[in-house]
Parts: sequence; structure tokens; C-alpha cells
Amino acid sequence: MIVYEIFKSIQGESTYAGLPCVFVRLAGCNLSCSWCDTPYARVPDEATELTVAEVIEKVGGYNCPIVEITGGEPLLQEEASLLAVAFADRGYRVLVETNGSVCLSGLDPRVVKIVDVKCPSSGHAGSFLLENLEHISPEDEVKFVIAGREDYDSAIRFMEEFLRGRTEKVLFAPVRPQRSPRELSEWILRDALKVRLQLQLHTYIWPDERGR
Repeated sequence: MIVYEIFKSIQGESTYAGLPCVFVRLAGCNLSCSWCDTPYARVPDEATELTVAEVIEKVGGYNCPIVEITGGEPLLQEEASLLAVAFADRGYRVLVETNGSVCLSGLDPRVVKIVDVKCPSSGHAGSFLLENLEHISPEDEVKFVIAGREDYDSAIRFMEEFLRGRTEKVLFAPVRPQRSPRELSEWILRDALKVRLQLQLHTYIWPDERGR
């Protein structure tokens, strides 16, 4: 598989935020979101080709029980699903972060899926595969990245029309610096939404540093 980087950090997103986690970032993406925070991973120019066994060995050296497979879009590579199984078989808590535009059916049920639903400001509204709703369990998480009011309203509509309680782990993440966490918090509180405000903790601890 084509791997851009492997590193250990504090998980900055999801309900696992704040916990040590090893990240396996695969190269390549089928989308080009306007606010993407890892545009360097869209292309494999600086990536390395590794086998599943080599990735497992590198991750094992970090002595950490949580691993996240991310990208880019990791599920574009068939080996990503095999890697997730291999990690789960070894007792890791496995997270897979995906943009929602690739089918989730091949992922092991032990995997925690963190699935984006793209809002209008991303430039890829409508890219979410509705068939993926069938593969979202209560342990999985659905994320909306919010840059403005249009995104916020779009996220609420999606929750009401499609999500319908498949999981209560719904994340609203403000785009920095376009949308202040305070303003998004006020919207959430005013509308009594049952969602979690998600701040990227790593960007506060290590601003603008790769591999964090």
C-alpha cells in the first residue's frame, strides 16, 4: 500500500480525542475539499510503498493500543481493509477515518468508522454514498465540518432525513478560522442539538506541524 506517514500523537478528533493514537496516513484522495487540512496526502509524491506486515511492524514499535487508518482517503486502497483486520486481530482499537464517498461494506465490524458527510463549503456536497448508512453502527461516528450557516443547516437536514438515530456519535467541527468554535457552540446550544462539538486538539497543541 502507499503510505504517506506513520506517527504517534494525541488523537485530536472524534470521541477518542485526547488519547494517544498511532496514525497510518495513506496517500491518495478522490476529493479535493476546499478546507482540506492534509492536501499533501492527496498525491503519492512523497509516499512510500509498504506491505501490510511492514506497517504492522512500524506501528507495533510505538506501544500504543489505538491506531487510526486515515488519508487522503484510505479506502481507495484495497489493502486498507486488510490492514484494519490485521490490527483488530492483534487487539488494537482500530479507527478508520473516511470521507463517506467510498463503500464501507468491506470493513471489519470491529472497526470504528469515522465517516465524513461533506457540506456545501467543501465543494463536494452530495458525495456521501447513501448506501453507507446501512454500514453505520452505534459505535461509529459521523462528522460534519462546518464553515458557515449553509453547512450547519445542511448537516441538520442530513441528520433528520437520513441518519435517524443510527448512531448518537455525531460530530460538528468548525473550519478554522472561518467559523469560530464559540459561534458554532452557540448555534448548537440554541437549537438543542444532540451533537458533539469537535475541536482539532492537535492544532492547538502543535499548530501547523505535520506528523502531529
